[in-house]
Amino acid sequence: MSSLAKNYNRRKIAFRRGKGSFLYSTNGKKYLDFVQGIAVNSLGHANPYLIRAINKQAKKLWHVSNAFIIPEGEKLAKKLTQKTFADYVIFQNSGAEATEAAIKVARRYFYSKGKPNKNRILCIKNSFHGRTIAAIFASGSKKMTEGFGPKVEGFDHFKFGDHKALKKAITNKTAAIMVEPIMGEGGIKVIPDWCLRELRKICDKKKILLIFDEVQCGIGRSGNFFAFENSKVKPDIVPIAKGIGGGFPIGAVLMTKKVALSMLPGTHGSTFGGNPLAMSVGNAVLDQILKKGFLKNLKKISKYFYNELDKIKTDYPTLIKEVRGSGLLIGLQLFHNQKKFIQKLEDDKLLTIRAAENVVRILPPLNVKKSEINLAIKIIRNVCKEFKR
Repeated sequence: MSSLAKNYNRRKIAFRRGKGSFLYSTNGKKYLDFVQGIAVNSLGHANPYLIRAINKQAKKLWHVSNAFIIPEGEKLAKKLTQKTFADYVIFQNSGAEATEAAIKVARRYFYSKGKPNKNRILCIKNSFHGRTIAAIFASGSKKMTEGFGPKVEGFDHFKFGDHKALKKAITNKTAAIMVEPIMGEGGIKVIPDWCLRELRKICDKKKILLIFDEVQCGIGRSGNFFAFENSKVKPDIVPIAKGIGGGFPIGAVLMTKKVALSMLPGTHGSTFGGNPLAMSVGNAVLDQILKKGFLKNLKKISKYFYNELDKIKTDYPTLIKEVRGSGLLIGLQLFHNQKKFIQKLEDDKLLTIRAAENVVRILPPLNVKKSEINLAIKIIRNVCKEFKR
């Protein structure tokens, strides 16, 4: 009997090793892993470049306090600010922590301006911003918040796509709007570029901040470094995690100078956030993702994947409702509950994971090979045939 708590509904499978896009189970079976730790292993399993980086740093220094300068963190922060809208970075250990930090930064900004009551964050109902006590109430999900009262105040919500409700929900207490440019857990729903631009206009007009939660869709996952980049919009705050560590726990909140100046010494901290070991891995991940041609190739192979998935949808129109997503953040929305479909894929040695709205989430490593895409297409098509029998 396991001594682990039952807060996860774990599948009856375990793995002993991984290599690239594949996992090898404890009973000797080989699986094509298109979960990759839920968009975490951006460069696949046991990536040689990351192994070298972590081994090299592990022999020197794992952890020191943020009471001291950490050169590896300075280097990673510089890479991030040179590549993005941001002027400053605070490192964390996870996406939930990065989201919490983003909320604190937004509230602290208005506090520093003499407006302590301007502290409410407006979010999409049934979005996902993490599992901490504040983040679950930011998400506005009844399922996630049930049993965890009293309600954490400071969050308001509007329905996805309901622009009238969004504008109506903004009050003189609203500090920021926080959205995922691509809603991951919420069903791989992409917010159109024109909507992101409209959000920026609204925030400018109301003199509030714009937060883009790129924890799942950032760091190349969408085909761009950030999912919001095509919109040409400049946010004020962006929490990130998952792909930046390539499997090692790293989170961060990126900020413009305007909001970052309110974060004075003592306003936020993290014991482990920004430690030398994590920062060395993060630097190695960005070395690969920012290589010339990496994202261009990602876009090319993802376009091929979508084309092939669209063909399957055309062949099975009563099974697959929609192919969603951007880059290698892909969702197959089914007409019926996706649980059996995901199990059939697993039986055929392809690992995927669920999302809301009957969506099968497909998350290959960003350096996936075309031959591996073809294998996934073959398995998905075979499972569709089984469901049609």
